[in-house]
Amino acid sequence: MLGNKKKSAPQVKNGAGTSEIKAIDPLRNLGVEDDEDVKRMLQGSNMVKVRSPHWQKRRTLKLLEDGVTVWCQSHKTSKRAKEQQSFSVMEVECVREGCPSDALRRMGDSVPENRCLTVVFKGPRKSLDLLCQSQEEARHWVRGIQTLQERVENMTQKEKLDQYPSSPDWIHAYLSRADQNRDDKMSYDEVQKLLQMINIDLSEQYACSLFQKCDRSADGRLDHGEIEVFCRELLRRPELDAVFIRFSANGCVLSTVDLRDFLKDQGEDASLVHAQSLILTYELNEWAQKNQFMTPNGFTMYMLSKENCVFNPEHARVYQDMKQPLAYYFISSSHNTYLTKDQLTGDSSTEPYIRALNHGCRCVELDCWDGDKGEPVIYHGYTLTSKVPFVEVIETIKEYAFKASPYPLILSLENHCCVEKQAVMARHLRAILGDMLLTKPLQGLDSSCLPSPENLKGKILVKAKKETARGDGSPSSSDFSSSDEETCLDEGKPKKKKEDKKTGVSKLSPELSELVVYTRSVPFKGFEQAAKSPATNMSSFSESEALRHIKDSGMYFVRHNSHQLSRIFPSGQRLQSSNFNPQEMWNAGCQIVALNFQTPGEQMDLNQGRFVQNGECGYVLKPPFLCQPDTTFNPENVGGGPAHKPVLLTVRVISAQQLPKPEWEKPSSIVDPQVWVEVHGVPIDNNKKKTHHVDNNGFNPRWDCTFNFTVHVPDLALVRFMVEDHDYTSSNNFLGQYTLPFTSLRTGYRHVRLLKLDGSSLSPASVFVHIKVTPCQSPSKSSSKSPAKSTTKKP
Repeated sequence: MLGNKKKSAPQVKNGAGTSEIKAIDPLRNLGVEDDEDVKRMLQGSNMVKVRSPHWQKRRTLKLLEDGVTVWCQSHKTSKRAKEQQSFSVMEVECVREGCPSDALRRMGDSVPENRCLTVVFKGPRKSLDLLCQSQEEARHWVRGIQTLQERVENMTQKEKLDQYPSSPDWIHAYLSRADQNRDDKMSYDEVQKLLQMINIDLSEQYACSLFQKCDRSADGRLDHGEIEVFCRELLRRPELDAVFIRFSANGCVLSTVDLRDFLKDQGEDASLVHAQSLILTYELNEWAQKNQFMTPNGFTMYMLSKENCVFNPEHARVYQDMKQPLAYYFISSSHNTYLTKDQLTGDSSTEPYIRALNHGCRCVELDCWDGDKGEPVIYHGYTLTSKVPFVEVIETIKEYAFKASPYPLILSLENHCCVEKQAVMARHLRAILGDMLLTKPLQGLDSSCLPSPENLKGKILVKAKKETARGDGSPSSSDFSSSDEETCLDEGKPKKKKEDKKTGVSKLSPELSELVVYTRSVPFKGFEQAAKSPATNMSSFSESEALRHIKDSGMYFVRHNSHQLSRIFPSGQRLQSSNFNPQEMWNAGCQIVALNFQTPGEQMDLNQGRFVQNGECGYVLKPPFLCQPDTTFNPENVGGGPAHKPVLLTVRVISAQQLPKPEWEKPSSIVDPQVWVEVHGVPIDNNKKKTHHVDNNGFNPRWDCTFNFTVHVPDLALVRFMVEDHDYTSSNNFLGQYTLPFTSLRTGYRHVRLLKLDGSSLSPASVFVHIKVTPCQSPSKSSSKSPAKSTTKKP
């Protein structure tokens, strides 16, 4: 069978015209062929999948020979079940030992903790709770998956190319499925099935012509070699060939001089050393590499690599000044972090904390309530959401707090507990977090000023109410309310009963209060009063309250946010955990814009795009005009002023590659893709334009549409590329997107690597674009409200 038999070793021609064989051994290329954990995974293991004390099924898990796919035996027959019979180790968020999940905890003492593990997936896929036959076996799988993830992540581009140097590996899986009679050859009907699978609808004339061209044996069937030729023809990129020919002096190869000219045109390092390094990295032809030439194949490899993506690779590391006060940064923040779904009936779990922290989130929320047996719990009060023990959330936070970022983590406590339970919370925080927990102001720094992320590296801060004594020694009345969000009128959350308020008795535990150092929650009582209070005070605003301040007092809100932290949270009326537009809040300098991370969509795309820069550490330095205490910047201003430095952004959408079908579509359907290019920023910059749709081609659609955008405040702007499936009879279906800061955009010919709805990779789907940025000579002549214009132009 084509997909299961060993692939013939690809041949690389040298200058003499002979061929040298490169062997394909994924495990060896990954460097794990002798790893004992991986060996055990290859042998397979019998386990028990657990969902509850009453639902337990036997499963066999086995690592496939590609070194990244784990097959999970199941007897289910539905399409969705079959799709979930396997998973890639790169789809795994983490593997947890013991009984950390709700399902395993409910098993109690009936299962040995040391034989259990939980596979937590990225995105919405449910976690996999497993009971192994021995502790040793569980550890093999935990370590093995972690080892494979690290190896794949750390592979160099050359190693990745050597892994599958022939036609891309994904094509072999489709060949296997299309070869219906398992004769290692493909008839014309089977070729048609293959085309349908890879989402391309060739005309009958072209499909037949291409088949006959590749059928050198003229027997009406393509053998293995002929299929490789057929796939190569399908994978041709005429638009890349055109760019190659434009810069090649002889039309056959790029010399180092040619390549330097191309790099200069791209606006990047055009040195001889860089050009030579690209040839060494991406050119597979040894003769060309030896003579410092780049062939069309090598050029294609380079153009498709991460090194040529639209996002500036220099911004993939921490490159910003991290020694400024906390108020000078946008901070990646989560709302109701414990929820997996909606606000009324969704499950509460520790797993959303893992996902958020692993994605660089630096402020998580804990809604704390009195629980049974003297222990506080976390859930959405007065609803049917399930409860998770406070202590388990803190243990999870300790484990994952600094895996993705070394910079400070803020715990936003929504405190609904009695004083006794608050004392229990304080004891758990101290005992579990230990030295991670910040309990005193940093030595040598003014305690009334905010320290920097660099000062607070590796520290966890508690954001909550703090009891402060008046002159008579009694606690401040502003501290009697327990929850920030309770005080907002439009929140829609049930209030505590009147009898809970006991006259003359503080609701705050001294033990918990003293853990609040630099992030003391206070009610907002106007900009004038806030300006006189310490920078360590901070206020929370509902989305509607924040928008009102932006519309009515934009400049004063910006000034406030140069001094103190502001937290913005979604309205309580968003019962389905939907999100507001975070860009409006960032425009005013609000730092902690808390979103429902469990709900994918445009708002979370913007959040991911905002924090993809600066090493995804969760802190992004605000532009200077948002940090100056006397700034005159107003995000609502459309007539120029501070920060208005208009530029013309020209985006040419050229083509796309290997766009997926929506998961719910019929196998026979082919997508009709179109691309949106959007600018999100201050109101005057908000704009979006779309290409026409291409009928029946998700494999290699071509548009050649050029759009112009005037961006007045580039330091705040985000650029979003979104691809959807056009539909005449209903709303268009989302296919993929990618969002990044305008300041991280690279000019020239670039590939935009698309992401799924949940923010995970959609590889190998991409959009090929050309980006140009020029200063605006007469910004008044360009209007971001002008209708979309598209022109057709060849490379």
